[in-house]
Amino acid sequence: MNIAIIGLGLIGGSIAKTLKKHMPQHTLLGYDTNEQTMYKARLLDAIDADLTDERLGICDMVIVATWPQTAVDYITSHAALIRKGALVMDVCGVKKAVCEPLWQVAEENGFLFVGGHPMAGMEYSGFDHATASLFRNASMILTPPPGTSIQTLESLKHFWRELGFARVVITTPENHDKVIAYTSQLAHVTSSAYIRSPFAMEHHGFSAGSFRDMTRVARLDENMWTELFDLNREPLLAELDHLIEHLTQYREALANGDNETMRSLLREGRERKEITDRKADAP
Repeated sequence: MNIAIIGLGLIGGSIAKTLKKHMPQHTLLGYDTNEQTMYKARLLDAIDADLTDERLGICDMVIVATWPQTAVDYITSHAALIRKGALVMDVCGVKKAVCEPLWQVAEENGFLFVGGHPMAGMEYSGFDHATASLFRNASMILTPPPGTSIQTLESLKHFWRELGFARVVITTPENHDKVIAYTSQLAHVTSSAYIRSPFAMEHHGFSAGSFRDMTRVARLDENMWTELFDLNREPLLAELDHLIEHLTQYREALANGDNETMRSLLREGRERKEITDRKADAP
């Protein structure tokens, strides 16, 4: 089939490279606003041809790998050009703000829109860091509209598993955004806040794995993450409130010399980590 990818950054570029490696039978058309990226994608055979408005109508699948509002704007403005019956997906980090308007646009224009979010990435962005191994053993989250057929969902599961995903999770946009506020967005806020300590400039020779783990995702695109946080404001605020409450408990125990409470808090944290690890390892 003909597959279009709009946005050839880390995620879109990795989808393109993975498709060319594992599913070369498909024809891949790509588009990015950066002409240098387009040149590299053609040079490295990550795409078969440039995607134009005229060619959009021959595509069976359209994957929009941009920031959320850009994805909504692109699909809305190009809806009349998309082939009837085509499957359109995004791969943004929030789902409610994307799916709610685009489900309506898709219904009005005769194509299917399914939200998607690959749980994979790194602290670097751009096509230069895109790789055909990025999605190996990762999870892919899908948020289809109500009434999507089982056959379509099975086909989508098969497609993403062919790209290396170990698990495909189907959920609602609301549930996705609540969970992702904790598993991803809160981690980025915490990492950014942690690295702002004055000792961050003096850590050399005193840091090891825990420092690297805590600060890895502080290397982020502040423009993109500000948009993601804003579009998922309420769930992220709730998670920040939980974290602040928990940090206050540790602080009070330390300030009061209350070693029993501190020991209890640390024990609870360890036990919760062990439980989550067991669940992650379960088949």
